[in-house]
Amino acid sequence: MLPAPPPKRCWLADAAARAYLCTAKRPAALMSTPPPSFLSQQWTLAVTSCQTGLRVLRHQGPGKVTFWFIALLIGIAAGFAALLFRKGIEWLQGTLYGTDDVQFLHSFVVGLPWYWVVIIPTVGGLVVGLILHHFTRDARVRSVGDVILGAAMHDGRVETRAGIASALASWITLSTGGSSGREGPVVHMAGVIATWVSRRINADGITGRDLLGCAVAAAVSASFNAPIAGALFALEVVLRHFAVHAFAPIVIASVAGTVINRLEFGGVTEFTLPSYGDMQFYVELPAFLLLGLTCGLVAVTLMRSIFWAEDFGNYLQARTGLPRWLRPTVAGMLLGIIALWFPHIIGVGYETTSLALTAELGLHEAIVFTVLKVVAVSITLGGRMGGGVFSPSLMIGAMTGLGFGLIATGVFPDVSGSSSLYALAGMGAVAAAVLGAPISTTLIVFELTGDWQTGLAVMVAVSMSTALASRIVDRSFFLTQMERRGVHLAAGPQAYLLSMFMVARIMRRPEDEFAAPEDECWALIDAGTYIDGTATLEAALPMFEQSGARFIPVVTLSADAPPELLGALFHVDALKAYNRALAATAAEEHS
Repeated sequence: MLPAPPPKRCWLADAAARAYLCTAKRPAALMSTPPPSFLSQQWTLAVTSCQTGLRVLRHQGPGKVTFWFIALLIGIAAGFAALLFRKGIEWLQGTLYGTDDVQFLHSFVVGLPWYWVVIIPTVGGLVVGLILHHFTRDARVRSVGDVILGAAMHDGRVETRAGIASALASWITLSTGGSSGREGPVVHMAGVIATWVSRRINADGITGRDLLGCAVAAAVSASFNAPIAGALFALEVVLRHFAVHAFAPIVIASVAGTVINRLEFGGVTEFTLPSYGDMQFYVELPAFLLLGLTCGLVAVTLMRSIFWAEDFGNYLQARTGLPRWLRPTVAGMLLGIIALWFPHIIGVGYETTSLALTAELGLHEAIVFTVLKVVAVSITLGGRMGGGVFSPSLMIGAMTGLGFGLIATGVFPDVSGSSSLYALAGMGAVAAAVLGAPISTTLIVFELTGDWQTGLAVMVAVSMSTALASRIVDRSFFLTQMERRGVHLAAGPQAYLLSMFMVARIMRRPEDEFAAPEDECWALIDAGTYIDGTATLEAALPMFEQSGARFIPVVTLSADAPPELLGALFHVDALKAYNRALAATAAEEHS
């Protein structure tokens, strides 16, 4: 006979009994004690917060101060590097072309013998080709895109040997008539400095990226006398997040770079604008919306032209067997020929940009110079001569805006302001769309010109151009460059993190405790379901979706031997590694 089950007890009754017993055992003094007052609670909270703050300061404060001191030193080094690069261009350019003021270079080139105008960029291209041929693996100049790649996938490190060679090649390019800008090589030079420091102190990924951001901010600030835009450029373009922990050191480095610039050049701005007088742009806002859309299309045309020139150069090089060190030579010769009739394309182009901002160019000149500058920049970068795209985009944007403004003020003279205002808005709109950085570009336009009163017009044009261009290309010129190389930075960490994990690092080997059964692995291999050990999760995860398998055999593949089983990649292990990487990225961006 089975024993009777115990009687069921009510959990509510038990809880009431426990509460009664606890209350009964409590002293009467404690039961009658009133709760603390509001002021007492706040005082206790304040004391606790101070104690916590002192404890954090004692344990983490010295490390923070040390890191900020390193950021200051990196800012000084990157600032001097940018300054020396700029002064070096002016010296070599003045030596080769024989002018004392390189800001008015194209006006001086008009009086030079024709053969000298062609020989200088041709020989410059030859020297660039030889440098890149001997010191880089692919004869390609490193620039801002490679710095963004280093921040995203290489713990804030960039190539040092190729970076130094690229800086030298870009220096020669810009000094001998190449039609590009100096911000690209300057940013990568800063990346080389940050990489050297990160390797010396064995910095982790977060610290390495922060140091890279510090160097970039200082370089941009020193190059353009733009401290606010330099700091935001590093956050918006290079790091691509606005984490609080990175803000203070980047600002410190940016200020250091600006001080170096102003010690040499003073507090003057790059461009001097005319007085707009009584501006009417509140009524003209629809026109600035249309200007933004126009500038977005011009920016896309510029980017697509550069990529087309790159592809066309690759095609010609493959078909003709042209040595890769001669490719910049051909590009330099073409630039010299164009400069015989249009010397405005030579160099950075600040003189022509200033003429556009002061409305000293006509409609015909603005249109022709815009088209020719796009062609010249495409030849320079497609021919792998070096340099950046920011300064050319400023020139193209200023001329686009001027042309649009001349038409708008001619059609609606009664409700139109100055055409120079359109040039300023266009300058920011094209540059923002090319860089994919509306915030920092808007600020750098203000800091380059010293004009903060036309913010509404510039912001409207910038927002429209960036919104349009980012839908046609992969967000920016640099991210589209990476996409063309098979690196999906534009899609965010959820896309490019997969390519950072090698299958061989995550797989379970046959000797592991929970390894996959060997007979099942060979059965899957015979069915054609396997993956090479050098592949990444980017290739592995779609295979899990297609096959539905719990694991995939990992093999070594060779042309003259059968596959050799290395182990098995389990779906759960791949997802765990991916989730950990996503969590770490999110933690860094929100810290």
